[in-house]
Amino acid sequence: MRINVHDYYSEAEWKLFRSEADKLETPCLLVNLNIVERKYAELKEYFPFAKIYFAVKANPATEILELLRALGACFDIASIYELDKVLSLGISPDRLSFGNTIKKAKDIKYAYDKGVRLFATDSEADIKNLAKYAPNSKVFFRILTEGGETAEWPLSRKFGCHPDMAIDLVMLAAELGLEPYGISFHVGSQQRDIGAWDSAIAKVRYIFDYLETQNIKLKMINMGGGFPAKYISRINEMEVYSDEITRYLNEDFGDELPEIILEPGRSLVAEAGVLVTEVVLISEKSSVGLDKWVYLDAGKFNGFAETWEESIKYPLYCEGRGDLTNNFIIAGPTCDSQDVMYEQYRNPLPSYLKAGDRVYWLTTGAYTASYCSVEFNGFPPLKVKIIK
Repeated sequence: MRINVHDYYSEAEWKLFRSEADKLETPCLLVNLNIVERKYAELKEYFPFAKIYFAVKANPATEILELLRALGACFDIASIYELDKVLSLGISPDRLSFGNTIKKAKDIKYAYDKGVRLFATDSEADIKNLAKYAPNSKVFFRILTEGGETAEWPLSRKFGCHPDMAIDLVMLAAELGLEPYGISFHVGSQQRDIGAWDSAIAKVRYIFDYLETQNIKLKMINMGGGFPAKYISRINEMEVYSDEITRYLNEDFGDELPEIILEPGRSLVAEAGVLVTEVVLISEKSSVGLDKWVYLDAGKFNGFAETWEESIKYPLYCEGRGDLTNNFIIAGPTCDSQDVMYEQYRNPLPSYLKAGDRVYWLTTGAYTASYCSVEFNGFPPLKVKIIK
């Protein structure tokens, strides 16, 4: 089935993408700020009770950060380098959360000295560093949750701890002079099963209740990200996510709803981006083989890291001649055997595709440019053009 670009973009938006792309060499990423603004307004409309902390790692383009700053967003940072960038744009540290649970002691001190007072944690060693280098700071504790099976980009195992351990960590933090502020979780990026939030919120309710018996009252739930963008797979509208998640919160917390934080990345910027590539070469591995290999001028190491294990399935558009065929294996340009985007999953492309044809990857505003290598095989970082 040929992708209909108007399932993703209005006629005016697509015309703008195409006209700007025609001015540029490939590969390049085009990001439409108007779409980012629309997605932010949508989140604010459907979650009016929540604070929005944009996950800077999704797309740290200066223009995006400046737009979200003007709209009143807060920011989730993963490193002191992201910290320096947002501070350089005049964003005050009270609008920041250091959401990475893995951080050096010296980086904790650096962030604290710069004014950051809200930190994520999930381990005893990190809490001891926070107590020493960020005294009296607010700390929230990330727990492990289900949802890895239904998220297209799972985030389980590396981050978070068992809820029972989180309780022990909260009590340790209180003993060490930190302010136990809340619990966080992440149900997995591109999470299409809304029920994953239900079980996570129920775990948070249990932790809140137990800690109250220990005279510790938590004040915040950080529900992370996970809201999906429109790729190939069908997804619910944001209104459905809002209705269901709000219902889960009301069922577990009623009129005593704590402060709610959301950390969207993908859902804010993915649909704003189109990554434009060019066919470098088409080859066959056997004279009787059924498959053809199409090599593009961007691959896993310069834009498409999230195709690893064919996790994120981007919609592709190409105006090449001929009927659509599933015979193409799609790969990148580097001298690395892992630089293959789609081999099992077949994204239909025109049968008479040729070198020089352009292939447009839709919904690529998130985790493309920010995942790029600096100089793998000598290829430069992906060029980014902001449009509106």
